[in-house]
Amino acid sequence: MTAEIICVGTELLLGDIVNTNAQFLSRELAELGISVLHQHVIGDNPGRLRELVTQARQRSDLLVFSGGLGPTEDDLTKETVAEAFGDTLQFDEEEWDKIVAFFGRTHRTPSPNNRKQAMVPTKGHKIPNDHGTAPGAWFEDEQGHAAVLMPGVPREMKAMWTEQIRPALQARQNCTIHSVTLRVLGGESSIASKAAALFESANPTAAIYCKTGESEIRVTARAATAEEAETACRARIAEFRAVLGDNAYDTDVPGLEYTLVRILRERGLHVATAESCTGGLVAEKITNVPGASEVFGFGFVTYAEQAKSRLLGVEPALIERYNVVSGPVAVAMARGALQASGADLAIGITGLAGPGGALPGKPVGTVYLAGADARNGRAYLMRLELGGYQERPVIRARAALYALDLLRRMALELPPDSGITLEPGDPVPDL
Repeated sequence: MTAEIICVGTELLLGDIVNTNAQFLSRELAELGISVLHQHVIGDNPGRLRELVTQARQRSDLLVFSGGLGPTEDDLTKETVAEAFGDTLQFDEEEWDKIVAFFGRTHRTPSPNNRKQAMVPTKGHKIPNDHGTAPGAWFEDEQGHAAVLMPGVPREMKAMWTEQIRPALQARQNCTIHSVTLRVLGGESSIASKAAALFESANPTAAIYCKTGESEIRVTARAATAEEAETACRARIAEFRAVLGDNAYDTDVPGLEYTLVRILRERGLHVATAESCTGGLVAEKITNVPGASEVFGFGFVTYAEQAKSRLLGVEPALIERYNVVSGPVAVAMARGALQASGADLAIGITGLAGPGGALPGKPVGTVYLAGADARNGRAYLMRLELGGYQERPVIRARAALYALDLLRRMALELPPDSGITLEPGDPVPDL
């Protein structure tokens, strides 16, 4: 099945509202194995909307609309699509009673123009809206082309999709569909080149989505039963893991910090952080995860040199010799955090997030990341070159991601992705 997404609203064209509905619908349709051929944003203009619907019906099986179901004169999506599909609208007393009751719950009275929202298809059918005033609509022509209309309010649209439309589309697919999302550290192009053959399969399918410093691979399988579809997904995920190695870190999680907290809890480990250029971002990510209090007790944000010395025990002479942005200082921060907190693992991070502050041989984006492991006395050090990204928030976000991964690797006793390993007593170079 092929589909097109049509988001209606002049406010979307003007940029007054961010179009999050299209992103949500694209991902949902992909999970159902429905190929999205086009996305459209169109203003509240019946003529242009009528032209678009006529064209889209000729090339796609399903048209998915959001927006244009309100009570005002420019909300004409339902009327326009009904005309294009050879349908008419009729007043629905039941829907009007629901609208009146909805207003009544907030001590309001509907206006006469709200009656427009109670108009429903004659040949097609209405789609109940239990979270707002505007019911959705389903139109279908003799060739089997269908149009699904939903409100533009994201909260209402997502609820209607989940409760009404997704189950109906699953039934039309005549099979069970299952998806698993694998999260992988690294860029899209590198991952795609290593696993190119795995993206060519028709079932299960695999699609890659680029994130900051990492990517998602969504694997979707169709099968006669849910168990068969899930088994096919897991088998394909295993193939991706075999190719991508330790960088493929988990499935169906919101982010790396969730994986890290799970691993720490399973192994009974505690971590601490000592941050300079990231300003507490690593600690924030960890503590955003429910249950983080079981594995995280200390986070130091030591932006000033004096704070690094007073709180973490970093010798002023070390800072004077190597500069505050250096490998030896990062290692000293990690070891200081370990000693001050009594944790099992710690990271120290210092760098130049920009836009100014470049040093000789250390341009903006230079970040030193160190790890310390109380279990074996080892330390780990890497120099990150993140200046190509320019923006300060991006540099900090990528540095925090590297720090979370270093903690993950230390917890699992895996070698760091890059950098050097220091045994107890080894001198610390300024990479």
